[in-house]
Amino acid sequence: MCLIAFAIDAHADCPLLVAANRDEYLARPAAGLQRWRLDDGTEVIGGRDLREGGTWMGITPGGRVAWLTNVRRAGLEQGARSRGELVARWLGAASDAEGFAADIDAGDYGGFNLVVGDLRQRRWHWLSNCDPTRPHEATLARLHLAPVPPGLHTLSNASLNTPWPKARRLAQALKQALEDHARAEALLADALTDTRTAGDEELPRSGVPIEFERALSSPFVHMPQRGYGTRCSSVLRWGADGRVQFDEWTHIALTPSPSHSPPLAPSFSTAVHRRERLTVLQAA
Repeated sequence: MCLIAFAIDAHADCPLLVAANRDEYLARPAAGLQRWRLDDGTEVIGGRDLREGGTWMGITPGGRVAWLTNVRRAGLEQGARSRGELVARWLGAASDAEGFAADIDAGDYGGFNLVVGDLRQRRWHWLSNCDPTRPHEATLARLHLAPVPPGLHTLSNASLNTPWPKARRLAQALKQALEDHARAEALLADALTDTRTAGDEELPRSGVPIEFERALSSPFVHMPQRGYGTRCSSVLRWGADGRVQFDEWTHIALTPSPSHSPPLAPSFSTAVHRRERLTVLQAA
């Protein structure tokens, strides 16, 4: 995933609300939101990378949850292991965040941000193998691990809460969605399918060419000439009653065809919608 806004204990009726876009090469095979099992039998609710077997965002019936973004750097960064396995490893782990981090070799993966949590324990942590002060330049020998406090947070392809324009836009929509439950889906749909790019004066300098910075600066990314873009949008809500609703919209390929030219604009109404529900009660 490449753009996430999430709110922890920011509203009495909603202890957790997550809105996210996953950006990926269009040719990479993936399965949409579903229930599946890890090799050890752990049930996972989430999408699945069919090439490497991991996921970008998932939750278990027991309430362990995690989501992941890459850290942007010049060139195509490849690690010995797929970053998506980190989410799966957390979902199947029995350890706490500190023990989990101690078992990960930071050098095995390309640059990443990983947020891990446990709904029952109400504990949240951010992990990264990049220097938080220089995420586009420096890889750490040991993982950075920090607790995530209650509040509204964003994560894209830099460090946690780096105020990139698209992150600020999604955060504002998430805040409005918390305050207006009746319009929450519409507010988040508009924000997650926003194709407006940032002005050059607002663009980050992450090491990629300026034309890529422009194309990647919108919440919804569409780069058909490179076979890359936003593949799916997700919204996960955990209510005060313990009920979790996990929605995913898989976007159709936004390329011209004889039946629709110019290409369709991104919209939840033209996406494949999947929904899963579960109940995760808080610890006594």
